[in-house]
Order: sequence, then C-alpha cells, then structure tokens
Amino acid sequence: MRLIILDRDGVINQDSDSYVKTVDEWLPIPGSIEAMARLCHAGYRIAVATNQSGLSRGLFTIDDLNAMHRKMHRELATHGAHVDAVFFCPHGPDAGCACRKPNPGLLEEISSRMQVDLVGVPCVGDSYRDIAAANAMGAIPILVRTGKGERTMLEHRPELLGTVVYADLAAVAESLV
Repeated sequence: MRLIILDRDGVINQDSDSYVKTVDEWLPIPGSIEAMARLCHAGYRIAVATNQSGLSRGLFTIDDLNAMHRKMHRELATHGAHVDAVFFCPHGPDAGCACRKPNPGLLEEISSRMQVDLVGVPCVGDSYRDIAAANAMGAIPILVRTGKGERTMLEHRPELLGTVVYADLAAVAESLV
C-alpha cells in the first residue's frame, strides 16, 4: 500500500491567519484537488493530518469542521477520488497534548489505524510543525511553498536541511506519479 499524508490548511485549501472558520472560507488551492485525484488514481491512499485549534478557541464548531471536510470530499468525488481518512487535533497550542503537530500523535494515530509503518511515507506540509512531525516518525518530509511555506523557509531554513521543497501539491503529485 502506498500512503501519502497531507496537512490541510495551506496545502489542500487556502490558509488564513484568522483561521478557516466556515465552509465558505474553505477554498481549495488551485490544482490541489486535481493533484489529490491524480495521487488517488495512481494508487495512493490519502490521509489528512491537521491541527484545528480554532475548535478549542471557539472560532468554529465541530459541525463547521465537518462541513468543511464534506466540501473537500465532494470536490474530490467530482474527480473520482477520495480521502481515506481525516485526522485532526482540536487542542490549542498550550494544551500539552500529544496530537498537536509538531508532536507526532496524529501521525502515530494514522500509523495505528491504517496499520502502516510511516518510515518512508511522504508527508506534505507548509509549516515547520508538519516537517518536525514527519521527521519524528521517519516519514519523508515535503514542504510546499503555498500557505505558510514561504515564511517557513525563511524562518526555519537550518531545520529544513534535507527537506524536499515543491511549489505546491500539484508539483508533489507530478513528482510522485
């Protein structure tokens, strides 16, 4: 089985410093849905691992989050594709949980539930948190320049040594397929 793990905000959909709070604010990055479809059609299973501290901050509800994910699933379905699973951390940065990236808890959960060792699995993100979580699991960290990717490259250049960088998810899919 081939698996790829994707962060959500800034990789699949447009990110916002004021959080993506509603289904109307959830807007795919151009080419991301098609890239996910390409990966799916090439035999990749797709898991999404996303921090969603807006839940604990009271900025949106679980129903809002589910509506955003239903929209993503509908967009993918129009291309004959799907996401196998969405894993999210609802905690704020000060909660001390194991699941909030850069901690590897979400990725450990993916490994356990999907019964796959994540060593060598591509893990795509736009922030240093995503890269650190991937490294902790022995996954292949991939940074995209979309979302917070450019800022991440400027602020964390030394920590990103050895990390593959692509323009966007479409470029990642092009490389892997």
